[in-house]
Amino acid sequence: MSKEPKETKKTQEAIVRFDKVSFEWGVNKPILDEVSFTLRRGVKFALMGQNGAGKSTIFGLIARTNTPESGVINVINGVSIALSRQVIPKIELELTVREFFEKSLLNVSSKKVYDIDPKIDEILEVVNLKGHEKVHDRIIKTFSGGQQARLLLASALIQNPDLLLLDEPTNNLDKAGIAHLTRYLINYKKTVLVISHDAEFLNAFTEGVLYLDIYTKKIEQYVGNYFNVVKDITARVEKENMKNAQLQKEIQAKKDQANVFAYKGGRLRLVAKRMREKAEELEEEIVDVRKEDKAIRPFIIPSQPDLVGEILKITSFTTMKNGKIVKHKVNVSLNKNIHLLLQGPNGIGKTTLLERLASGHAEGEKVKDGIRIGYYRQDFSTLNFEDTVYQSLGSAMQEGGDILNEEHMRSVAAGFLITGEFIRTKIGSLSEGQKGLVAFARLVLQKPGLLILDEPTNHINFRHLPVIAEALDKYKGAMIIVSHVPDFIKQIRIDEVLDLEK
Repeated sequence: MSKEPKETKKTQEAIVRFDKVSFEWGVNKPILDEVSFTLRRGVKFALMGQNGAGKSTIFGLIARTNTPESGVINVINGVSIALSRQVIPKIELELTVREFFEKSLLNVSSKKVYDIDPKIDEILEVVNLKGHEKVHDRIIKTFSGGQQARLLLASALIQNPDLLLLDEPTNNLDKAGIAHLTRYLINYKKTVLVISHDAEFLNAFTEGVLYLDIYTKKIEQYVGNYFNVVKDITARVEKENMKNAQLQKEIQAKKDQANVFAYKGGRLRLVAKRMREKAEELEEEIVDVRKEDKAIRPFIIPSQPDLVGEILKITSFTTMKNGKIVKHKVNVSLNKNIHLLLQGPNGIGKTTLLERLASGHAEGEKVKDGIRIGYYRQDFSTLNFEDTVYQSLGSAMQEGGDILNEEHMRSVAAGFLITGEFIRTKIGSLSEGQKGLVAFARLVLQKPGLLILDEPTNHINFRHLPVIAEALDKYKGAMIIVSHVPDFIKQIRIDEVLDLEK
């Protein structure tokens, strides 16, 4: 359990203050409503809230990449801020590692940093990416997606800012990588605000929570051990549920009485009117229970019907080691109801193999003709970001061989907490966590014969993970999965393992 910092003048200094800040995306899409909170020097806080509540928006407001509609954001003069980005811009993919980090350090100093290589080595060790031959002169685009995610994290850490903003920093980090990062943050002497769905990670170093409620669109500030704060929030939700249940009971009683009196006529109609008015007053007292504290509904990914014989055959694959492509022979055969775990370090070629299988452009891999492939990519690039959620789910339903059935589609979507205005929202406007839930809803509607999953836990709320693991465990088609989260994989039946390193 983290201790609160000693109340010295320095630690108690407020370096960021939100005063009645409001923000909205487009017309009639409010994200924040007169939000007020304070971040003091040296504190380490988690930023919690449902997928899509606006956590990344708050980061953008602090870093001044977003502008509030109203209210004031005060950041003390001279405070340096580093934000871990989610994607490396295309123009930076052509840089060397050294140039990439030099550019990052220009954010905190206009002067070029000399003798930068030792700093790079030190920070790459923090994200568990050290040990690559001639890494300083290597071009960024030659790294795998997972390695690029680590480089993005390292580019924020190397700035050693007064305020470090980390958005899902454990994505694509293995157990050793998370341990490295945790130790670094425990020893970090400055202010940290982190968005993460990894509860154990947050509990190791945070000392409080900023909780963004998607319904009130306000921030609640809690101080203390992360697990204790979550317990407090859960207890509050249960209390709200009990109050709502009692109110619903009273409301129904008033409505029943009103119906009886109205039926009798005469002066009793006035009594009936008063009863209805009282019922309406009670309905206004009902508290919106936070749906973010609910997991998604249990679900099943149906497999393609009439699967017979060999679905997938792998006779060879290639790996990347020390910048060289190496070809390997193997004999892997997947029939229905067989689950394969694909293992290997970042950069060895796991995603490349999955991409070849999904596209059908393979040399040593063959997917049986007519097999429907459901492909969950870690960067969600299989989703068309210009489609609305409605269009995306509708196309998935048709891919699954069904005619468009809006009632069924909306029912599936609701199970993944995709309701109301989100159905008509463009995929590109969703948070990363919401994109992940849409991707799983699509798999349910696609009914694939071969399920390919590349890091399916990234960006997903930890409350949803046991539900997703159960669905994958019960999947009856052929499945290939890549995941860096051992606790998640333990919950899924694995029949075969292909380790690309061995």
